[in-house]
Amino acid sequence: MQAFYALHRGLPRQAPGSDASTRRLLSLCGPLPERPRVLDLGCGPGRSALLLAAEAGGGAHVTAVDVYDGFLEELREAAGARGLGDRVRTVKADMGALPYEDGSFDLIWAEGSAYILGFGAALARWKRLLAPGGTLVLTECEWTVEEPPAGVRAFWDPQCPLRSTARNLAAAQAAGYRVLGVHHLPDSDWGEYYGPLAERVAANAEPGPGADPAAAAALASVREELDVRERYGHEYGYTGFVLRPVSAGDGGAWAARPETPADVAAVRGVNLAAFETPLEADLVDALRTDGAWLPGLSYVAEGPDGSVAAHALLTRCEVDGAPALALAPVAADPARQRSGAGSAVVRALLAAAKERGESLVLVLGHPEYYARFGFVPASRFGIRAPFEVPDEAMMALVLDDSVPVAAGTIKYPAPFGI
Repeated sequence: MQAFYALHRGLPRQAPGSDASTRRLLSLCGPLPERPRVLDLGCGPGRSALLLAAEAGGGAHVTAVDVYDGFLEELREAAGARGLGDRVRTVKADMGALPYEDGSFDLIWAEGSAYILGFGAALARWKRLLAPGGTLVLTECEWTVEEPPAGVRAFWDPQCPLRSTARNLAAAQAAGYRVLGVHHLPDSDWGEYYGPLAERVAANAEPGPGADPAAAAALASVREELDVRERYGHEYGYTGFVLRPVSAGDGGAWAARPETPADVAAVRGVNLAAFETPLEADLVDALRTDGAWLPGLSYVAEGPDGSVAAHALLTRCEVDGAPALALAPVAADPARQRSGAGSAVVRALLAAAKERGESLVLVLGHPEYYARFGFVPASRFGIRAPFEVPDEAMMALVLDDSVPVAAGTIKYPAPFGI
């Protein structure tokens, strides 16, 4: 590891990222306390720590943790040069065995470092350190295709098995977090890491006989990593997650995840139990075989015993020819209503849709209930239902405000019978 650190020392970053992405993730956290207590784990030379010290909550107190003295020394020097020495405290420690009391931090930050523990282990071990209302932000390398080629798997599987965004979202939900936001790092963020690293590698001559074996192995490993990125860069990428532990009112007992084939009967059972007629259950079954069905956007909430307590579905619809999503049906087992299961499954489903790049969701439902997720009357956007309905009951949620919202009449999939 010392040879690896020596090869990386002096580089601006130790993982893909950028100041723009750090700021984007910070914006997804929402309001922070004044002078928040921030823990930056695996801080490296401290690019994120310095930005957070200057900008988080108007200026934060950052505890920056790493195991390599060289990185911590670089950070201390940079903090002093920027006049942030009194806001950044460096600590040499293992991020898996942190010496801090429960509830010590308002914001925990980990760009490109959670993989050292594993995504699930990081979620579990760091949760206790968050103060009430605190937020965890971390970035994780993920597959961006359903079937990665064997060549790229041969590189990643032995050292850091990757998962999809959907599986990581499900893991966050299962660990008791609410998803506040998801940000896919652009390709330019890889350049900020690999560009300087490639220059460093090019400057190191091929080791000859008698060279330090550790240094030669570190150099070979980095060259392999650069080669894999060159050949398979479109197969994987980094995603940032902004998470907050759920409170009792958020449905913390429920883990929401995409349905599997094994859930089909349970989903039908929940819809049959939730509604007076089998129409909604039949609608779900009909949509499964329709072109409007979107794999990965049918979610269930399950309890600690593994039973399905709620279900929510998004399928493709249109507004004046522009793509949108219809949220229907949403069902919770009557025996578990008001337990938070319904809210948990809807929040997770909407987060998954946003992560996929969807921009607009429409729902016909109770205004007070759906307002908690950010829905507003669709008429504000000039959107109307193809049937008579109270204005306040036809609602819309904009997931991406950079995409223009089409006005017009909603066209539902054929199974809706509209």
